[in-house]
Amino acid sequence: MAIWVDADACPVPVRDILCRAASRWRVETTFIANHPIALPPSPYIRRRQVAQGFDVADNEIIGEIHPGDLVITQDIPLAAEAIARGADAFNPRGQAFTRDNIRQRLAMRNFLEELRNAGQVTGGPPPFGQADRKTFADQLDRWLQRHHERPQPSDQGRE
Repeated sequence: MAIWVDADACPVPVRDILCRAASRWRVETTFIANHPIALPPSPYIRRRQVAQGFDVADNEIIGEIHPGDLVITQDIPLAAEAIARGADAFNPRGQAFTRDNIRQRLAMRNFLEELRNAGQVTGGPPPFGQADRKTFADQLDRWLQRHHERPQPSDQGRE
């Protein structure tokens, strides 16, 4: 089990939550971006910088994920591919992408893209806020509890 982060558009508060969770739960977490990102030192946290280009980071993640992994992304087509490969996915606002909702999410994304291209929709999502941060942290905690045993303190030295 590993966590893969589409880090190009990942908000810093979400990155911080993921880094703390990676160390606390001892789960390998890899941030993939096409630009340098600052991450704390940890044996559980990795960064991979990829070339600039359309879907380069997404393709890198797709090439690495395995069933049971988690992908954090705002990119709905990447989430759909992750789900098709047996991984879980949710966005930095903590909204889960599932087999039950991914087709609808893809259809809505495509519809909104058509509207944007026609000049009908010019706004984006609301700013990332404290409620989004809490929702993400709660969703990540629930996922980790379902998929990973929390390491117990070592009993070494006790007699």
